[in-house]
Amino acid sequence: MSDKLKTVGETLIDLLEVNGVDVVFGIPGVHTVELYRGLAASKIRHITPRHEQGAGFMADGYARVSGKPGVCLVITGPGLTNIITPMAQAYQDSVPMLVISGVNARATLGHGRGRLHELPDQRGMMATLALMSHTLHEPEDLAYVMERAFAILRSSRPGPVHIEIPTDVMAAPIKPPSMRNITPARPRADAATINEAASRCLSSKKPVILVGGGAVPAAKDILALAERLDAPLVTTTNARGAFAHHLLSVPASPSLKSVRTLIADADLVLAFGTQMGQTDYDMYADNGFPELDNLIRIDIDAAQLARGPQAAVSIFSSAENAASDLLAAVGIGNRPQADGAARAAATREAAQAELTPKMTAEVGILNTVRDTLPGAIIVGDSTQAVYAGNLYYEAGRPHGWFNAATGYGALGYGPPAAVGAAIAEPETPVVCLTGDGGLQFTLAEIGAAKDAGADVIFLVWNNDGYQEIETYMVDNGITPEGVKPSAPDFLKIAEAFGLPSVRLSNVSELPAALQKFRQHKGPSLIEIHQANTVGATA
Repeated sequence: MSDKLKTVGETLIDLLEVNGVDVVFGIPGVHTVELYRGLAASKIRHITPRHEQGAGFMADGYARVSGKPGVCLVITGPGLTNIITPMAQAYQDSVPMLVISGVNARATLGHGRGRLHELPDQRGMMATLALMSHTLHEPEDLAYVMERAFAILRSSRPGPVHIEIPTDVMAAPIKPPSMRNITPARPRADAATINEAASRCLSSKKPVILVGGGAVPAAKDILALAERLDAPLVTTTNARGAFAHHLLSVPASPSLKSVRTLIADADLVLAFGTQMGQTDYDMYADNGFPELDNLIRIDIDAAQLARGPQAAVSIFSSAENAASDLLAAVGIGNRPQADGAARAAATREAAQAELTPKMTAEVGILNTVRDTLPGAIIVGDSTQAVYAGNLYYEAGRPHGWFNAATGYGALGYGPPAAVGAAIAEPETPVVCLTGDGGLQFTLAEIGAAKDAGADVIFLVWNNDGYQEIETYMVDNGITPEGVKPSAPDFLKIAEAFGLPSVRLSNVSELPAALQKFRQHKGPSLIEIHQANTVGATA
């Protein structure tokens, strides 16, 4: 370690680099330029969005695909308030995100003297939605604060973490601290709890396993456990693709009656890494999810175990540790079959039958994307085809299907999140499925995709407005109002950004368009018009 002094800003970049950060998303400003002092000399790539909301959503998409925290650099005040929505989405969907912001000089904090970008209590505001929000008052505390941040991001339920650095601290010289990569400390249940759960598993005759996004890293052991127990695997939106096309896979929402029947008929339900929240388990808010008499619930968040359905056995553990321990505890001996594959197949068939003809056509388009571009990642916004896919869709790979129509439900998520996904896996086909309304929330991020050379195919589902909301209004006897925002000509927008684009006259043209644009380096755009593209709806 050198004794040569560096600024806090330079040391910050060193600490990010040693912790495996290879990309940051941000827009530099007067209040953060000192954080950029060491960036050009590092190996970290900087991606410039058009708005801090875009930075946060890019970090989210990057984190979901890479498995590493998405890191953002934002200015004091408006830069930070602009990123609150992505942080809230990350909190709801348990996505690791590190937001590093500026804040005014220490001597000015709390005085309300009208400083540039001043907020009454910036850290206090962020503490309401961050797992940790810390003001770096002392330059020498930087390494400790960063270690704490990465420990939180890697060891417990992920989410957003916020560190703010006063402008007078950023440029302060400090002796370079010891550099170390933080090793996660993942919780593990005691043997007695695991053995009790294993005993219940072995005595069950009709088990079912529920798998949430937090359990995807444990998919291999969960699948082995499911095969051992002959248990169907019901995946929530964020877990789709973890067991792609397996005979036990049920890639359908627990909000569907058929899936609820499967769960209600089970004599044992294991729930791995799922919040069991409304957007997956009670999408229609009908309170119809069944009571579970024999629920084993595994979660990395002790507080989450106290929420939702009452569990017969609560296991405070990471999904990886719990799946591995349970698999070892149930052993490999003889066990009567539980008709798992037959139950899963019957539920898949019944779940698809619950979809309306319109939804079935929309899911067919998702299947076309998956089959035309093997290994593709589909990043969705809140649009009708995405809602249909959340009800029933089998992604072709883990992290091959995620969107903002769960949890916080932020419009405009899809385009920037797709850019982040493409940066995380530059060789993988990435398709952003977005509506004409949602795309206009973050339309400018097409420019960021162009600058970054992100290979994203923007698949625009154009239904001339907020049709999901319009339908909801009509169904509830409300005269639709405010649901017909005019859209630009998206092909001309693409042309303005220098993107190749096409408007499909028939959905049968989609495979050729996808294959063509997959060969293009950089972003491209395909428009499907719900009314004018033949085959878009039944």
